[in-house]
Amino acid sequence: MRITRYATTAALAVVMAAFPTPVAVPAASAETVDMISPSARAVVLRDAPRRLSVAYVHRGRRHTLDDFLARTKTSGFVVLDGQDVVAERYTGAGRTTRFQSWSVAKSFTSAAVGIALGEGRIRSLDDPVDAYLPELARSGYAGVSIRDLLRMSSGIAWDEATDVPRLHAAANRGLPLRKTAARQVRGWKPGSRFEYTSMNSFVLARLVAETTGVPYHRYVERKIWQPAGMESTAGIGDDSGGDGLGYCCYHATARDFARFGLLYLRGGRSGGRQVVPASWVEASTRPSPRNPSYGLHWWLGRGGDFMAAGLGGQYIYVSPQYGVVIVKSTIGAGRPDQQEALAAFRATAREVARTR
Repeated sequence: MRITRYATTAALAVVMAAFPTPVAVPAASAETVDMISPSARAVVLRDAPRRLSVAYVHRGRRHTLDDFLARTKTSGFVVLDGQDVVAERYTGAGRTTRFQSWSVAKSFTSAAVGIALGEGRIRSLDDPVDAYLPELARSGYAGVSIRDLLRMSSGIAWDEATDVPRLHAAANRGLPLRKTAARQVRGWKPGSRFEYTSMNSFVLARLVAETTGVPYHRYVERKIWQPAGMESTAGIGDDSGGDGLGYCCYHATARDFARFGLLYLRGGRSGGRQVVPASWVEASTRPSPRNPSYGLHWWLGRGGDFMAAGLGGQYIYVSPQYGVVIVKSTIGAGRPDQQEALAAFRATAREVARTR
């Protein structure tokens, strides 16, 4: 099932978050969202609220969690202690609201690549991506390893601030992004530095679809969404030509985003089943040579914690040390400080552990 959605990104976040069930919205473009179905056996999240007194220091100033959530216009906030929901709050939203993930989607794309690798669909991360996607053979991606795409070290001449709005606008107009990918040029030696590039994530989503013979959204549904025990229907953006965006645009509840964090907290296992290979979870959260704060499409903290992060303050934070998962979602856009978010999340995780 697909629904048409607004081209304007600010309107998109508000519209999708406002409707708890799939609906059609007025079309400003041909871009679509593919709907994926939940699990028949959802992972149970138990309501177990308790008082958390959280304070942290950032840039020499003391802040409270309440202040942080209000100042960053947080619309949805969920804290898991294992499967216990120990804190949950919503502002202008609710438990059934589907939040726009923005770049949090990149971590789902990473998981899909890891599963395809584990199934033998992808032979090696050191293979050049154009060996699987021949349309890239004359582009800047020619000869670039899949590993370098995952590490954001592809060598593509790219400016995220200016190029990703153009990329998204092209998707909004219904243009096939695989052609856009094939026009990318080499800007520097692959693997020599870190350059955050959303086009890399689109190419990886294409890789998943091409190697598995299944549309990206359907592969995510069958291999991640349902096996990981997600409770609600979700939407995944595509370019209306059948290619999943991969770099953004999952529309899901805060609790289901938390279930994805729980999957990684448990080493890729859910319901007694290995959904994402444990070796992939470990590799994904290991520092890259060119950026110790980045793994394979996951942002890394110190002490083993890690998170998926998206535009405007969307986060899935995982603390293996404390056994805590935190999801923060916003409907409005902004420029949050990712380092402050880490400080707030770490303090919250410590408090959850302290109050057990």
